[in-house]
Amino acid sequence: MDITKMPLSGKTRKEHDLLGELEIPEEYYFGVQTMRALDNFHISRVRLCMYPYFIKALAMVKEAAAKANRDLGEIKPEVADAIIEACHEVEQGKLDAQFVVDMVQGGAGTSTNMNANEVIANRALEILGHKRGEYQYCHPNNDVNHSQSTNDAYPTAVKIALIFQTTDLIASLKELIGAFNAKGIEFADVIKMGRTQLQDAVPMTLGQEFDAYAANLAEEIDRLEQNARLLLEVNMGATAIGTGINADPQYSQICIKYLREITGLPVQAASNMIEATNDTGAFVIYSSAVKRMAVKLSKICNDLRLLSSGPRTGLNEINLPPMQPGSSIMPGKVNPVIPEVVNQIAYKVIGNDLTVTMAAEAGQLELNVMEPIIVYSILESIVMMENGMNTLREKCILGITANKERCRDMVYHSIGLVTALNPYLGYETSTELAKEALATGKGIYNLVLEKKLMSKDELDNILRPENMVKPRKFLRK
Repeated sequence: MDITKMPLSGKTRKEHDLLGELEIPEEYYFGVQTMRALDNFHISRVRLCMYPYFIKALAMVKEAAAKANRDLGEIKPEVADAIIEACHEVEQGKLDAQFVVDMVQGGAGTSTNMNANEVIANRALEILGHKRGEYQYCHPNNDVNHSQSTNDAYPTAVKIALIFQTTDLIASLKELIGAFNAKGIEFADVIKMGRTQLQDAVPMTLGQEFDAYAANLAEEIDRLEQNARLLLEVNMGATAIGTGINADPQYSQICIKYLREITGLPVQAASNMIEATNDTGAFVIYSSAVKRMAVKLSKICNDLRLLSSGPRTGLNEINLPPMQPGSSIMPGKVNPVIPEVVNQIAYKVIGNDLTVTMAAEAGQLELNVMEPIIVYSILESIVMMENGMNTLREKCILGITANKERCRDMVYHSIGLVTALNPYLGYETSTELAKEALATGKGIYNLVLEKKLMSKDELDNILRPENMVKPRKFLRK
């Protein structure tokens, strides 16, 4: 539900910030700074609530901070406990609709951080028995944001969210790989022509082609996991620029210890907090891993579109499941809409990666204020890739069938077949066969028999799928 469209009673509470007072609808858990952001940033129209892992990670960061501040005597135990309870509710998704600021915002993420601070503070006030907005009992800045800055809380939450999101992304990737592997087994005996530069090359099996797709994507699991590990280094306790101003000397260590317990992740403090606060290199390399996977997946989808092209005037080696009518003017036309949409997802991911690169480069001095567009770009890429892979698997790969006879006929009529005969007939003879086949339109198979270069049994033995698609010893006459 979009909180900004929910029915309102008309009752309000007054809240103030350095710019003055605002009337806040009574139903809202967020407060004055979130309202400012709502007014200022009508940019992407994509709100924080679209990314639940990000909201969960923000709450985990605030919970760890509250526990550290309680242990250090920085905030009252009862206030800390209320904040922690409120954080648990946010982590469970109970207040997702209250996270309303636009993902694209100025201020280096301050609006996002304050959205979390205000929601958690107002829910904690209710837990303490007070009304929303009675910040003298639990304040968004003084209590929920105690010992923190946007500049350490925000990027730490982002990194945790990306790690959580990566787990789902890899799960979808593994399922897609499994689907390609299953087709590799199913098509293991379907002989076909391999192609290089869109020209006939040498025979292979359709199963080998699909096995290669699976292997191509399987490489990305290690790459994603490796790059995600770079996100485990966080700057909690750095506060504004990395010096730790306004935080207890022990705060960072205690906070990160709690963060490990809450998230279940082996997060650790950056060795240099100033560097960690201004550098976004981990986001750049992570984004590049998502882009690499998108490029590979798009190449595979290009292949699927080519292999299924036709059906009468194209390759027509495989059939993609028909998902919808393909034309408003051409009756009977069915298009490869699922590979097409995955191609388009890949283009968006590639563009997002460029955005991340440029935003990372734009950082100045002790802070990169462009982090919100980095965050939005990477999260959007991950979610689109996850949805795209699930769609490709469910609506395309699982339903692919092979046109076995079509594949075999093209092998037998292909000029490329002569390569398989080259070890037996020699390069010169094979070249002459290829030239004659091109000139006359005859198939290599028929020409070999016609010229009595081999017996049918010899030729059939050489051209058996198991003899053409892997290395083997041979004896030249």
